[in-house]
Amino acid sequence: MKVTDPLIDSGQVDLHAFDRALGDPTDPATPLSYARNAELDRDERFPADICRELDRWGLPRLYVPAEFGGALTRYDELVAALRAVARRDLTVAIGHGKTFLGGVCVWLAGSPEQARELGADIIAGEPVSWGLTERGHGSDLLAGETTATPEPGGFRVHGEKWLINNATRGTLLCLLVRTRPQGGPRGFSLLLADKRRLPADRWRPLPKVPTHGIRGADISGIALDDCPFPADALIGEQGAGLEIVLKALQLTRTACTALSLGAADQAVRLAEEFAARRELYGRRLIELPHVRRVLGEAYAALHAAEIVSVLAARSVHTLPQEMTVISAVAKSYVPTRVDELIAACGELLGARAFLTEVHEHGAFQKLERDHRVVGIFDGSTFVNQHVLINHFPVLARGHRQGTSDEEAVARAADLSAPLPPARLDRLSLLARGGCSLTQSLRTANRELRASAAVGEVPARVAELAEELTDSCDRLHGELALIPPASQDVPPEAFEAARRYEQCFAGAAALRMWLHNRAPGQDPLWLEAVLTYVLRSVRPPGRPTDGEVFDRLLDARAAGRPAAPPTSVVAS
Repeated sequence: MKVTDPLIDSGQVDLHAFDRALGDPTDPATPLSYARNAELDRDERFPADICRELDRWGLPRLYVPAEFGGALTRYDELVAALRAVARRDLTVAIGHGKTFLGGVCVWLAGSPEQARELGADIIAGEPVSWGLTERGHGSDLLAGETTATPEPGGFRVHGEKWLINNATRGTLLCLLVRTRPQGGPRGFSLLLADKRRLPADRWRPLPKVPTHGIRGADISGIALDDCPFPADALIGEQGAGLEIVLKALQLTRTACTALSLGAADQAVRLAEEFAARRELYGRRLIELPHVRRVLGEAYAALHAAEIVSVLAARSVHTLPQEMTVISAVAKSYVPTRVDELIAACGELLGARAFLTEVHEHGAFQKLERDHRVVGIFDGSTFVNQHVLINHFPVLARGHRQGTSDEEAVARAADLSAPLPPARLDRLSLLARGGCSLTQSLRTANRELRASAAVGEVPARVAELAEELTDSCDRLHGELALIPPASQDVPPEAFEAARRYEQCFAGAAALRMWLHNRAPGQDPLWLEAVLTYVLRSVRPPGRPTDGEVFDRLLDARAAGRPAAPPTSVVAS
């Protein structure tokens, strides 16, 4: 598809055309073909030509809020666009999408002038990076040693930021720096480093770090030696850096789920196409009962992850005060489930899951390597579950008191409902009312039972919803007994966090069904997702009937509707 005009600009966001322009990755003539991606991966080269094509089509405009000159008005559209790229190649999606992560702090706390100038740079194709981590400190941001000493007219910055995506390519870097010698929660600030304005002899790029996956990505760093920064490089107030970062992570963690969804799309496609062609024991592989079960369950896992991701992205608009919990759940749940899905699909592919020159140019082994890093981005699974654990008391209290914002949940789940503008000023580090989605599960369950009573929903689906609701109630009783802890968190707390994530996914699926169902529609995908999530919530030893996964795969093969609705491209 030849594109002469941007597909994404301030007046239009044509995601269907954007998806079509990306093309079929099995066609070597497309920009993101499996053949081209494999070549770049072997050579460990950054996909610069492909990124320039994405720039030409207007993707950077989706990284910039509309009020600052971009096209970002809905966060589910951003997720859909990144997913479309990631289903072709994760290295490209990660390398290009990093610019959104680099700009978020400015959208949250920068001056209007900073935001408009940065927006113009991004739309012009300038990469932006986010320099949080340092060598030896990992995700412990409070241990950061890069210092910014205030001086007349600005700051003197000294130190290194390391393992930073696009640190060398990025024209601009948003840096978290220590502005008080003693550090602490109010001891860090954010500076926007514009390499074009910094003296060349006071900073240098650190070498690219070889990586197992995303080999072509620019994972490197920057060293600054008493480098002068102008006063207008400060983002927000001095000392507010950590708070701004923690709020920004609520948006970036949500956006990162798009990378996992794209990887899952690709993994299931590769596995299903291989199983449909491969013959074994005189039959096609896809005709074997075990293979059908694995593929059907993979689709259920993909649907669960997709629902969590889409609802989280829409909640930015309707439930910003709860995004600290919602984003942590989404970032922990979606990459973990997709890692499991990729492993299951890899078993079906057998040796071809490991070969670099066979079956679509070794696309599967590349995506498996590439996706491993997604769970680490913007706080590892462990870090995000820790955020959730520290919210256990308010989650339990809110569930007990019933403080759910039912209208906001409905607007997030109803894909036909217009979304209000995102109120990023309402992001909070503490979801004081708990989580409206899980609190409203009993209401959703009542609605489903009413549908079952008049024959609109099979009794089996209503039974699954009832079981999920009861399990969620019992879990919140357990959460009330687990105290928050900054260190020495017991293993039982992390197990409770994993079960909470499954309850969240089940509640999201119920809401997605109730608010988007068509008359007479078969709730097959809902039954499959509920069965999938309940398997992890039920007591050990209780068997799960996986027959619904077989029916899910059969429905897809027959061309019957068997997937949850989404508001944007998910083909």
